[in-house]
Amino acid sequence: MKIINGSVCAAKGFRASGIHCGIRRNHSKKDIALIVSDTPASAAALYTTNLVKGAPLTVTKSHISNGIAQAVICNSGNANTCNANGIEIAEQMSDLVAKAVNVKAEDVVVASTGVIGQPLDITPIANGMAQLVSELSYEGNVAAAQAIMTTDTVPKEVAVEFEIGGKTCRMGGIAKGSGMIHPNMATMLVFITTDVKIAPAMLEKALKADVPETFNMVSVDGDTSTNDMVSILANGMADNDEITCEGEAFDTFAKALNTVTVALCQMIAGDGEGATKLLEVHIDGASTHEAAKKIAKSIICSSLVKTAMFGADANWGRILCAIGYSGEQVDVLGVDVYFKSCKGDICVCQKGSSIHFSEEKAKEILLEKEIEIIVKLSDGDGKATAWGCDLTYEYVKINGDYRT
Repeated sequence: MKIINGSVCAAKGFRASGIHCGIRRNHSKKDIALIVSDTPASAAALYTTNLVKGAPLTVTKSHISNGIAQAVICNSGNANTCNANGIEIAEQMSDLVAKAVNVKAEDVVVASTGVIGQPLDITPIANGMAQLVSELSYEGNVAAAQAIMTTDTVPKEVAVEFEIGGKTCRMGGIAKGSGMIHPNMATMLVFITTDVKIAPAMLEKALKADVPETFNMVSVDGDTSTNDMVSILANGMADNDEITCEGEAFDTFAKALNTVTVALCQMIAGDGEGATKLLEVHIDGASTHEAAKKIAKSIICSSLVKTAMFGADANWGRILCAIGYSGEQVDVLGVDVYFKSCKGDICVCQKGSSIHFSEEKAKEILLEKEIEIIVKLSDGDGKATAWGCDLTYEYVKINGDYRT
C-alpha cells in the first residue's frame, strides 16, 4: 500500500475540475466541482441520518439505486436544503452534466454544501458548465478539492496504489468538512474514486463496513449535517478480475479504502473550524469493540476535554468524566490515561486515581498540534479510535456570523 499523488484523479479514467461560477460572492473561491469517469462505474454511497436532508441526497440516492454512476457534481456556498424547489434544482444540475459530458442524467451523483435554507439559483451553474467541462483534466483533482471547500482552510485529498491479482490499482479521495461534523452512517462530503473492478454489491458492503469505524468516529462540534454524504465510484479500468465475493482481493480493497478514509478523517478533524490541534483518542481494553467506540466518541465529543486540550491543560478528570457518562459499564478502578505527542508521552492517571506527574512535561506534550489521548481499560479486548479537535475562541467567531 503506497501513498501517491492525484486523489480523485489517481485512478485510471477519472477527470476532474473546479471553478468559480458565481454561487459564492467571493470570486477568489471556487464554488463548483465536477468528477467524470471515462466509463460507467460501480457506485455506492452513505448519507446523513439527520431527518432534515438536502435535496441532492434524495436525488443521488435515486440515481445510484442501480449501483451505477459516471459523474459527480458538487457545489459549495449553498446547501440546497429546505428549499421548495430543491429536488428540481438538483435534477437540473444532473441534466446539465449529462448533456455537457454525454452521460446519463441518472448516472450523476449530486451534492451541495453551504448555507441551509437559501434558494439555489441554477443560472450560475448553467452559465459555468461550459468552463467546468472544458477544464476537466486527469490532473484536475486539486481544483475539485478546492471547489468543495466552505470554512475549510486547506484542501483535503489522498490517494494510494496497491495490487489485486497482479494488477496495479489505485484509489483516491477528496473531502470537505470543518464544522457541523458529528456524522452518523455518513460523513461530511467525501468523494472517492478507484479503478478497481468490483461489483456494486461488494462496493457497498466495503463502504458500509468501513464508515462506522472511520468517518462515524469523527466529531468536531457535535452537530450532524443535513448534507453529509460519502460516495465511491469504481470504474474497473485496472482490469483486475471482478471482485464479486469476499476473499483476498476484497480484503485488499477494504484495506485500501480504510487507508484513504483514515487519512481523510485525520485531515477533517485537524482542520475543524477554529481548531489548533488534531486530537486522536485511543481506547484499549473495553468490554467490547462497540463499547470502545462509544467511550472514544464520548471523550472526543466532550467540550470540556476539547477546551482543556486548547489550553494545553492536562485535566484528565474531564476524560474520566466523559468515560463515566458514555453509557458503558467500565471498571473505574481499572482506568489508566496517557497523553502523547511528538514531545513524548506521560501517564496522568492510574487505576482511576490521581498520580504524581510533571505538569511542565504534560504541558510541553499538549502544546503540540497533534495529540493522542490514550485510555487503557481493564474490561476486555475492545479497541477503537476517534478523531476530533480542540474547541477555540475562533470556532464561536466563525459560527457566530457564518450566514451574515
